[in-house]
Amino acid sequence: MTELSKPPRERAARALCKLHGHPPDTRFEGKAMWESYLDEVDAVLAAAIGMSALNELKQSE
Repeated sequence: MTELSKPPRERAARALCKLHGHPPDTRFEGKAMWESYLDEVDAVLAAAIGMSALNELKQSE
């Protein structure tokens, strides 16, 4: 899967993970490391685009 074909929340979480110096696909607590950044991504997206749009984005994944 190419980077742009990944869902926007995953791309953002992977970017934050890399920004903090972590390899996104490393396993952490049973999941890919990037998944641990989804709460932060969701907080920023909720502020930027609103909860309604965020919920639509989540449903489209």
